[in-house]
Amino acid sequence: MPELPEVETIRRQLSPLVVGRTVSYAWAQRSPKFSQATGTVGATFGPIRRRGKYLLFGITGGRELVIHLGMTGNLEPGGEDRPHVRAWWRLDDSTTISFRDVRQFGRVGVVGAGDYVAYPTLASLGPEPFDAGFTPDSLYRAVNDSVMRVKTQLLHQRVVAGLGNIYTDEALWAAGVNPWRRRITRQEAHRLHAAVKEALSAGLAHGGTTLRDYRDAGGREGEHQHHLRCYGRAGLPCEACGRPLIRRVIDGRSSTYCPACQPSR
Repeated sequence: MPELPEVETIRRQLSPLVVGRTVSYAWAQRSPKFSQATGTVGATFGPIRRRGKYLLFGITGGRELVIHLGMTGNLEPGGEDRPHVRAWWRLDDSTTISFRDVRQFGRVGVVGAGDYVAYPTLASLGPEPFDAGFTPDSLYRAVNDSVMRVKTQLLHQRVVAGLGNIYTDEALWAAGVNPWRRRITRQEAHRLHAAVKEALSAGLAHGGTTLRDYRDAGGREGEHQHHLRCYGRAGLPCEACGRPLIRRVIDGRSSTYCPACQPSR
């Protein structure tokens, strides 16, 4: 599933193409998950924001076009005739923006600006990782006030928004925190806070991570898969200590970590 670096990469690429442009025509698949795309006809796009893994397109009339890419979704110019396109928008300069989603786990909706009742996950998101609301202290309190494992907490989106399996494994490895743990120390909270921001910044600098489906708005693969230090490297030597990394399933999610650098206690 695209995580913060992938979604933010697409936001940055689409912004100069759509901001200030008016939707002259829109098409959507006949599904409640996508059909609201046609409600944007005649609207003009304002700034595009990202919240967690959601894209929020400001449109006239005090509304927002909300897009979640799901597991295999992608937004790109053109391509409206390609397989698996679920919605597309033609702009007043004849540019077309297509939403392609092979597995149909994505979603498109039109809401009043800031009204996310139909999107409870979006409404309950925690702080953005680069905002002042995300601090070592907020991370420490959130993790230790819960009975969930730290890996599951980070994936839950309420401690910090935008993390998924890839960047969570990377951050926990860099911070030396075992994903099975249910408590962390204040020192670990400081390390993990820095590691989350560093992992996401690295992913963004490389245009995101492409393991199978992700492409940016230009149809290109990301490059961060060539720089991963933990995720997906089970059986390979840890770059810090040389011991083999191991893979375990934690609360239903595959997790890779180093048993030496990330001790269970």
